[in-house]
Amino acid sequence: MRRMLLAAVAAIALGGTALADTIKVGVIGPFSGPFAIQGKNFKAGIDAWTALNGAKVGNDDVEIVYRDLPAANPAQAKSLAQDLVVKEHVQYLAGFYFTPDAMAVTPLLEQANVPMVIMNAATSAIVTKSPLVVRTSFTLWQTSVPMAKVAAQRGIKKVITAVSDYGPGVDAETAFATTFKADGGEIVESIRMPLSTTDFSPIMQRVKDSGAEAVFAFLPSGPTTLGFLKSYNENGLKQAGIQFLAPGDLTQESDLPALGDTALGVTTTFHYSIAHDSGENKKFVAAARTAIGNPAELSFPSVSAYDGMRVIYKMIEATGGKQDAKKAVDAVKGMAWESPRGPVSIDPESRHITQNIYLREVAKAEDGTYYNKEIQTFPNMTDPGLK
Repeated sequence: MRRMLLAAVAAIALGGTALADTIKVGVIGPFSGPFAIQGKNFKAGIDAWTALNGAKVGNDDVEIVYRDLPAANPAQAKSLAQDLVVKEHVQYLAGFYFTPDAMAVTPLLEQANVPMVIMNAATSAIVTKSPLVVRTSFTLWQTSVPMAKVAAQRGIKKVITAVSDYGPGVDAETAFATTFKADGGEIVESIRMPLSTTDFSPIMQRVKDSGAEAVFAFLPSGPTTLGFLKSYNENGLKQAGIQFLAPGDLTQESDLPALGDTALGVTTTFHYSIAHDSGENKKFVAAARTAIGNPAELSFPSVSAYDGMRVIYKMIEATGGKQDAKKAVDAVKGMAWESPRGPVSIDPESRHITQNIYLREVAKAEDGTYYNKEIQTFPNMTDPGLK
């Protein structure tokens, strides 16, 4: 049954849309449920791109077809992707907030003749699962290694790690621990939390009891990251002098109003801050805030979606609107441009984005709003997780 379905997918994808004047892009993401704000950011980034660049490539119209995947569900992700290719005849797949969902779809790509543009999922290994995967977001290795360097620079010697127990969490833990120990630091304990964890008080007690000078944490952005950072404050870890280290998922802009002054001074390392000071970013943020409706909800997945559309438009241009996944991917290898986040390029070997990573500190603007202020740059970071 599986073989027959994949054969049907391939036959339709190869022959169904080569002469079409409407190019369909299927976007899978969380547009409802607890992570819906991330799906809204996918859409805001895509809408910002079309608002600034139009919805045509040459003579071809570009149509976005959205499919809702509220939480990580690999079987459903695969089913939605098959539906998009077989019934909607999409030529491109994009989005993918969670790693397990992206991983589940990669086996379909070559037979379907469809590239995948990852707009968030951040486990390094995804790009190794198919030569038709391109990523415009980040990886946890890319954002965690700089934080380990910062910890060593601060003279921190003992750290406890606490991460969600799935691909990106394991990558974050490994990236931080490997780098920190190479610089002479010690990991006193490593905690892996089920994705379903909502009560973090027991975790905070373990951190207190560990004797660590700092906690390095990763959870996927959403209700859990807000809950974790609140628990860190409410359980007295900040007052006890235990430093908080994390990639920027933990201080996404949409969470900062709820955290308030308790977040001030928290430092993270990440690929993007809405406050990034550049003309390209100001233009993007204005368009994306209009698209999302509530400016306070704008966060990092929007910029990966925006840049993802740039990559897809280049693919469409390179193939003349015809369905040729290999030619499309080859066309963007080595592609470089000025993103709202700063200078970026697609590594021709890994097909992952090379970009600056920034050390940011939560600060308060004159108008009372909170933002991630960039204070140090780690330039041209490739993905250390692929080495």
